[in-house]
Amino acid sequence: MPKQNRLKNEKSPYLLQHADNPVDWYPWGEEAFDKAAREDKPILLSIGYSTCHWCHVMEHESFEDPEVARLMNETFVSIKVDREERPDIDNVYMTVCQLLSKGGCGWPLNIIMTPDKKPFFAGTYIPKESRFGRIGMVELVPKIKDAWNNRRDEVLKSADSITEAVKKATGLTEGSSGRDLTQAALTLGYNQLLGRFDETNGGFGTAPKFPTPHNLLFLLRYWKRTGDEQALSMVEATLGGMRKGGVYDHVGYGFHRYSTDPRWFLPHFEKMLYDQAMLALVFTEAYQATGKKEYEDTARQIFTYVMRDMTSPEGGFYSAEDADSEGEEGKFYVWTEDEITGVLGKDDGELIIKTYNVEGSGNFSEEASGEKTGSNILYLKMPLGDLAQSFGMSADEFESRIDKSRKKLFDVREKRVHPHKDDKVLADWNGLMIAALSKGTSVFGDTLYSDAAKRAADFVLGKMRDGRGRLFHRWREGEAGIGGSVDDYSFFIWGLLELYESTFDIKYLKAALDLQKEMTGLFWDDRNGGFYFTSHDAEELITRHKEIYDGAIPSGNSVAMLNLLRIGRITGDAAYDEMASKLAKAFSGTVEQAPMAYTQLLSSLDFAIGPSYEVVVVGDPASPDTKEMLSAFRKKYSPNKVLIFKGTGDVSGVTAIAEFTKGQSSIDGKATAYVCLDHVCNLPTTDLNKALELLAK
Repeated sequence: MPKQNRLKNEKSPYLLQHADNPVDWYPWGEEAFDKAAREDKPILLSIGYSTCHWCHVMEHESFEDPEVARLMNETFVSIKVDREERPDIDNVYMTVCQLLSKGGCGWPLNIIMTPDKKPFFAGTYIPKESRFGRIGMVELVPKIKDAWNNRRDEVLKSADSITEAVKKATGLTEGSSGRDLTQAALTLGYNQLLGRFDETNGGFGTAPKFPTPHNLLFLLRYWKRTGDEQALSMVEATLGGMRKGGVYDHVGYGFHRYSTDPRWFLPHFEKMLYDQAMLALVFTEAYQATGKKEYEDTARQIFTYVMRDMTSPEGGFYSAEDADSEGEEGKFYVWTEDEITGVLGKDDGELIIKTYNVEGSGNFSEEASGEKTGSNILYLKMPLGDLAQSFGMSADEFESRIDKSRKKLFDVREKRVHPHKDDKVLADWNGLMIAALSKGTSVFGDTLYSDAAKRAADFVLGKMRDGRGRLFHRWREGEAGIGGSVDDYSFFIWGLLELYESTFDIKYLKAALDLQKEMTGLFWDDRNGGFYFTSHDAEELITRHKEIYDGAIPSGNSVAMLNLLRIGRITGDAAYDEMASKLAKAFSGTVEQAPMAYTQLLSSLDFAIGPSYEVVVVGDPASPDTKEMLSAFRKKYSPNKVLIFKGTGDVSGVTAIAEFTKGQSSIDGKATAYVCLDHVCNLPTTDLNKALELLAK
């Protein structure tokens, strides 16, 4: 067994993957920085994550190579960071890459910096040998060593300049306009998305094409606000394109990370928990908006995948599954024609082959050679429901045969070597999944989903807080650690608010309020507004920054704004609305320049501008009329509302949180709805149809 480096004692699966490297890796910490200062060496900071394909490539090519390791060990103190464990570090040094790089930035991210953390070089994937204009490690490392030893003043001057630029770039609220964001930002954001919309395939831009679900959540709200059918059609075309394409796992369910082509066909095969959560939310809301069963089916299938494959025995949700198995990307997921007929026989095999466009020579080519692989990605050219007629079957018969065959293929696929699973539990991503599952129960009426959400919420509340009640970011193998960021708080609070509305268990609402109070104390910027990414007592990096950009996942500030608005309406405390307003003003100058990049914030703004509703239902929780009324309010697509339940006698204690409900009671013992619109209340009603009409104003 090879000698292991200092990463052997870490919890991160990504760091543990590098524990056998001949590179003398250190985890991020004082030991590494002290050594660099003592030995007068620069630091090579390498950031990635365990399911990152090109991180694996660089490890095998460079970090496992004795020659590269010798050069690195002689020249640097080398530090490995898991971006999913330390998003604070990743955010800062990704900004460095974006400032220095003319090309795209991503992972692996490699930064070279001084012992006091000031960067002077940034790159992504670096091969061992230079090729096609990309410098290799065996050439780069000696160049850095020479510059450090012989042109130190120049290096330090550059590092100081870059550090100042990073501070300026991350000081988003310092130069903010301080203006209120208005409906004009919603309109401009919509028009910008419309300008980038792919009318042929759905989605935005060309390739690679990411799901970016918060774009679709905003478009649904814009459609609801304006009645613009184009906004809804953009959502439906995108959801349909993704669901038909190879980016969807038609055998085991769930979505892959992104499509490498414009038509959603060829995926990058890793699966991320946050994508499942956000996409499940979109499909659920699309079902609310349209009533189309295929959206419900897809949301339920995502939930099936997560509960089956991504749930720990303790109840938390795992982070990700790799793209690679047996050293080959996508090998776990693809099929040959012979494999399919071997599993299913001639008739059912032929049905699957035709349905999912399987070809004898394979339906995609190896990128390097351009030759067909013989393997196939399963994909659809039209929705399953539209295919039955072409096979001369009823829709029910067709879907039944397809599903029986799918299950057989799944059982066989389960015997293959599985991709690596990153089994750490992250509070922020769990918050997103809790929100999605809770919404699933609210809309579909299936308590299986809220049960899973409650287990996860109870796990985070019970196992991922310190003695003061503050959130930890990561849990793995019985150990929680790393102080929570603004994402951990805001995403988890989102999950708790959705969980309250799906269960009306008051403990989750109380937990959300407690965590919001704590979050404000730890992260809020009293001078400029907005939440910092790290707490006031977190480790000091070269800058303390705020995130507002809604990238692969929404920003903590964007989610926090909507949380504050919802809590303000639930509690009747205008201080939360005021804080939400200050948050929006803090970033208004940035958002006004390109609203399309901040669509989660636009969804929050949509709520703030209104119309928005507070709905209180009072009744006997066991009575049919109360259940019917609550179900109807939950299923209706009315995204800008809060729903509160007050049981007869208020045994749940909701009036202690929402004092305005004290005087609200059921009329004649019937389920009664109190609906308020934009701070103006209507008369209570026991008529369900009338109550729902009040949400249509």
